[in-house]
Amino acid sequence: MDVVLKIILVVFSIGLIAVVLLQRGKSAGLSGAISGGAEHLFGKQKARGIDLFLQRLTIGLAVGFFILSLVVAYFVKN
Repeated sequence: MDVVLKIILVVFSIGLIAVVLLQRGKSAGLSGAISGGAEHLFGKQKARGIDLFLQRLTIGLAVGFFILSLVVAYFVKN
C-alpha cells in the first residue's frame, strides 16, 4: 500500500508541475511585478476556457498532493 501511495504522489506532483507550466503568465517583467497585484485585484478580465480549466485543475491537484503527502507521511511513520 505504501508503494502505491508513493506512485500516486509522484503522478500528482508531475501533473501539478505540468499544469503550472502550461498556464499563461499574469505579469510582464518588473512592471508587472509592481502593478500586477492591482491589475489582478481590480482587473475586469476573468479566466475563461482553457485558463479557467487549468486554474481549477491546479487547485485540485494541489489539494490532492497535500492530502496524499500527509497520508504517505502517516504510513511511513507507522
